[in-house]
Amino acid sequence: MYEKGDLKITWLGHDGFKFESGKETLVIDPFKLSHDAKADYLLLTHEHFDHSNAEDIGKVVKPGSTVVVAIPACKEELSKVKSKPKEIKYVKPGDKVKLGSFEVQAVPAYNTNKYAAPGRHFHPKEDQKVGYIIKTTGGISVYHTGDSDFIPEMKGLKPDIALVPVSGTYVMTSDEAVEAVASINPKVAIPMHYASIVGTKDDAQRFKEKVKTEVVILEKE
Repeated sequence: MYEKGDLKITWLGHDGFKFESGKETLVIDPFKLSHDAKADYLLLTHEHFDHSNAEDIGKVVKPGSTVVVAIPACKEELSKVKSKPKEIKYVKPGDKVKLGSFEVQAVPAYNTNKYAAPGRHFHPKEDQKVGYIIKTTGGISVYHTGDSDFIPEMKGLKPDIALVPVSGTYVMTSDEAVEAVASINPKVAIPMHYASIVGTKDDAQRFKEKVKTEVVILEKE
């Protein structure tokens, strides 16, 4: 766990995180959860199974209580969840949502040089997949990049904390993440998207050794 101001951050593995601020809990992109992680709010960056799947969503959603924020492409998987949330808010890059004590803004997330097939990125810009900037009432800001390469929209965001992928293949490599963090300019960077599908802790360590920003490598809860 990492604590800053009024915020506690727990890594749930892969791109999944739990944020606790005051008495409220927000979870983003749960995947292969080993236990329930019930939350007041759930954010989904996009529809791929390692970010949006009914089994893990069901471990987060409190029936009739949890508010879900997702892109429209997640609708099919959300329809399979037995525990029905209180509300689902569909967003696109640029949209802002108030979730209790959290302020959330959806931002672009896409590939520039990672291809599923010739001319077809794993995460095409036109699909409008997202990352999120999350702010607490205490003024702490966190940028979860989603599944993205280093993109121009990252420049100068200056969050307190940036959660960045380091594994390569589908997202930026550890070296590309170093460049991205230099552009984002956070106070603290936390590596993600490794030790589950692709990438290892070595990628996180390599990132930490090369980046100039303070880096915290979290252990999975």
